[in-house]
Amino acid sequence: MSLTKTTTIKVSRDTIAMLERLRDKLQAKSFDEAIRLLLMKHYVRLIDEMFGVDKGWVRPFTEEDRGEDRKLPLEAQRELERRRF
Repeated sequence: MSLTKTTTIKVSRDTIAMLERLRDKLQAKSFDEAIRLLLMKHYVRLIDEMFGVDKGWVRPFTEEDRGEDRKLPLEAQRELERRRF
């Protein structure tokens, strides 16, 4: 990453210590890289939570599912015909 656009943030000494441990654990080259990796992991987890809400509940469609009756009940058909005119 280019360091041409940087900024300074104020954090506590405890936060610096936490960032140093995170940087070492992630084998990141800088605090910036460690923070970015942490954010990416967070985003991936959020996306998995959003798009995985039905995980384990939904099963693929089968041929048996195709055999269902898709016709409207007679009363609903009559109501539609009545509304068209």
